[in-house]
Amino acid sequence: MIEVAGLSKDYGTRRALDGLNFNIHKGEIVGFLGPNGAGKTTTMRILAGYLPPTSGIATIDGKDLIKDSLAIRRITGYLPETVPLYNDMSIRGYLSYMGKLRHLKKVDDLVDEALTRVDLSDRADGYIGNLSKGMRQRVGFAQAILHDPEVLLLDEPTIGLDPSQIHEIRNLIKEYGKQKTILFSTHILSEVQQLCDRVLIINKGRILVEDSPEQLQMRLSGGRNVVIRVNGNIAPLMNAFKKVKGVTGVTPVGDNAAQVIVQPDFEARPEIARIVLKEGLDLIELRGADLSLEQIFIQLTAEDKSSASTTSTRLE
Repeated sequence: MIEVAGLSKDYGTRRALDGLNFNIHKGEIVGFLGPNGAGKTTTMRILAGYLPPTSGIATIDGKDLIKDSLAIRRITGYLPETVPLYNDMSIRGYLSYMGKLRHLKKVDDLVDEALTRVDLSDRADGYIGNLSKGMRQRVGFAQAILHDPEVLLLDEPTIGLDPSQIHEIRNLIKEYGKQKTILFSTHILSEVQQLCDRVLIINKGRILVEDSPEQLQMRLSGGRNVVIRVNGNIAPLMNAFKKVKGVTGVTPVGDNAAQVIVQPDFEARPEIARIVLKEGLDLIELRGADLSLEQIFIQLTAEDKSSASTTSTRLE
């Protein structure tokens, strides 16, 4: 449904996107994950038709982003990070206005349907200026799905929301994603794990890796976390853990526990256990656990930062 090949975007001498390549199929929910300034919003704006690329090709449903821009907009819904709403309009009035701008037929029926889907029917005649952040996001979501698009582009849809509002927006994404294609950008890793079929990790305008959250953990974890808990102070054991063959990192978790990251093909638990017993402490817990997506993300972006020879031409 979405195909991107060699997509680049320059702002003067600064490069925001650096040859992106990825595909998203019909019925997929794909998370676009990266730190602030990685190029997520620029990509979304290009796919939504708001910005032209400097070079490269992007198609949606086989239609070229440049040659068939109007056709693409008819099948694409876009929720920008900051929703452009009119505070002096009612919710119903705003959605009706947006429907007329799109030359939609039976606008009133479409507005009622969108209001029902985002659970705003009972507040439809209230002014947008009186809405909370979460409610405004719902109005923006209703605008994005008003014309029943095949592709939905969501840029940081849960930013600034409280936990209850985040839950509501995530449920909307899940429900809509059952039949449509969704690409949404975020830097919240828990959203990716809860919502996505696949994840694209971007940094400094380049795709670092793409895979399902589960496969990503398996491919890039570099082995496993070893979780260890003892019946005393674990701090004196930190240096000894770091010297165990295959160990790449040790992080204390409170006074009596730690997480030890171990490289692939190494089994460090027996040696770790011996260190604890030699110190005269009781071993309460010693188990392996997959690296979290957050740890993988930090690892990837840190490696990308250290390996980049020049970054002065990329948009930060």
